[in-house]
Amino acid sequence: MPLASAARGELILVVEDDADVRAFSTDALVELGYRVIGAADGETALRLVESEPEISLMFTDIGLPGGLNGRQVADAARRIRPSLRVLFTTGYARNAIVHQGRLDPGVELLSKPFSRSVLGSKIRQVLNQPQSLGAAT
Repeated sequence: MPLASAARGELILVVEDDADVRAFSTDALVELGYRVIGAADGETALRLVESEPEISLMFTDIGLPGGLNGRQVADAARRIRPSLRVLFTTGYARNAIVHQGRLDPGVELLSKPFSRSVLGSKIRQVLNQPQSLGAAT
């Protein structure tokens, strides 16, 4: 599998309230060679960030139940682990991270629907980026 070599066994946290989308994303990332844990809401995701120091990247939907949207979860997660990389996904609700037609600085977004290969490529791209400004080195 050509894309599998791109994965280096990193641990990815998939935060998605839709069970089917979470399963698709998780299965795709496992097939690509990543280790994956999942969360259906922001509170669960934040508990995992606190308890799993090996998480390299949080792949989170912007629209989440339970009072915290994906941007709020990412901000809270980065307060816990400043070096955490984040990739957002959405099929709508872009206004949480898009303003006047532009993404906020440092924000990475993958629009739904996405394929396994596009997901794998975007995850690898975000993991390969230098640490963002303000992140711990």
